[in-house]
Amino acid sequence: MSESRSEAPIAVLGAGSWGTALAIQLARNGQPTLLWGNEAEHMAELCAERTNNRYLPGIDLPALLTPVDELSLLLGQVRDVLVVVPSHAFRVVLESIVDWHQSSGHALNEQNRRIVWATKGLDNGRLLHETALDVLGDTIPLAVLSGPTFAGEVAAGLPTAITLACQNPEFSSDLVNRLHDERFRVYTTDDLVGVGLGGAVKNVLAIAAGIADGLKFGANTRAALVTRGLAEIMRLGVALGGQRDTFMGLAGLGDLVLTCTDDQSRNRRLGLALAAGQSAAQAQQIIGQVVEGVAAAREVRQLARASHVDMPIVDQVYSVLHEDLPLEQAVTTLFARQQREEQL
Repeated sequence: MSESRSEAPIAVLGAGSWGTALAIQLARNGQPTLLWGNEAEHMAELCAERTNNRYLPGIDLPALLTPVDELSLLLGQVRDVLVVVPSHAFRVVLESIVDWHQSSGHALNEQNRRIVWATKGLDNGRLLHETALDVLGDTIPLAVLSGPTFAGEVAAGLPTAITLACQNPEFSSDLVNRLHDERFRVYTTDDLVGVGLGGAVKNVLAIAAGIADGLKFGANTRAALVTRGLAEIMRLGVALGGQRDTFMGLAGLGDLVLTCTDDQSRNRRLGLALAAGQSAAQAQQIIGQVVEGVAAAREVRQLARASHVDMPIVDQVYSVLHEDLPLEQAVTTLFARQQREEQL
């Protein structure tokens, strides 16, 4: 354990599987941690049972982790906030933080607020750091945490590596000291665009990989989808100002490989369900948690078209999900594309 742990509490907003896992990691690492969820009954269960049976059954909450169901009480106790809610709720949660500052008379500035998020997705076709700047302004430090991580494995303390993107050196260092230990390795960068985009687009590609595997197309097809999918992420990312190296790292290639190849991935499981004849709505109901790739397919496609970037795999996933394109026709369309020189 690091010698420079902070005694100040940190808040985690979002008591789903990933939010709870990160809260467990922080508390296990010696950090007083307040975990907020928007369902009072669920938070009462966490308090009483000291485990999140809904999302991470069998894993005890550390003593330093305190579930809280009132956001206003929590915000007055912390400076640093880690947002881990689904992308469709991201803006609303940030607006709630601003509302608290306005109603309480506390100025929103670097001395009393710093925000990091581990949400993966887009907000109406925009990167989440753009939404954060819209809502919060540019007076407080922002950071994004992303990489190849399954919540259950992090909560269980299995070895994990992740990327933290932050352009404020002090905030970056403080977050690393809170999170990093001998089982949870944190790499740093200043590329908010690349880290944020990689975590959003890989979900769409994982649906494609699940469809292909569900249709028994084999390992060759899966490898082609991962490789050409990475090329699509890189093209869009560079066009938006991301750094190419980011997409070859944990937040790009690492997260893509994980999500496309392991059945712990909700997005991959949705693709498998589609191949088995279920609708997207039926699959999501069975999975029981938000499948970010469904909304992301629409938003990434919108972003790619606005940026004049060709993303054929994303296009076909969008058509399957939102235009009822038959799966076999989507695959035929991809492989019927004109032959060309390979480019990344």
